[in-house]
Amino acid sequence: MVYITSWDEFVERSVQLFRADPDSTRYVMKYRHCDGKLVLKVTDNKECLKFKTDQAQDAKKMEKLNNIFFTLMSRGPDADVSEVTGKEQTEAQPGKKGRGRKQ
Repeated sequence: MVYITSWDEFVERSVQLFRADPDSTRYVMKYRHCDGKLVLKVTDNKECLKFKTDQAQDAKKMEKLNNIFFTLMSRGPDADVSEVTGKEQTEAQPGKKGRGRKQ
């Protein structure tokens, strides 16, 4: 289990690992608040990829990786993940104007 230092390499190899064997690949996140460290692990019981960070801005990258895996798991391993972003664009819902009674 060697930590991959490059985020882009970790994402690319993780997607390749999932596409090679989607039934046995799993993705684990572990956050240690006392250390402020986030560890991401993708494994298929044969190969294990790990990425460790203590940077707060990497939370957005983790969100994008989550969305990539959600896309691959829901649409199948052959899905195109190039258009997946950190936050999916949803239709803007009108906000409530006030807290008063409904008329």
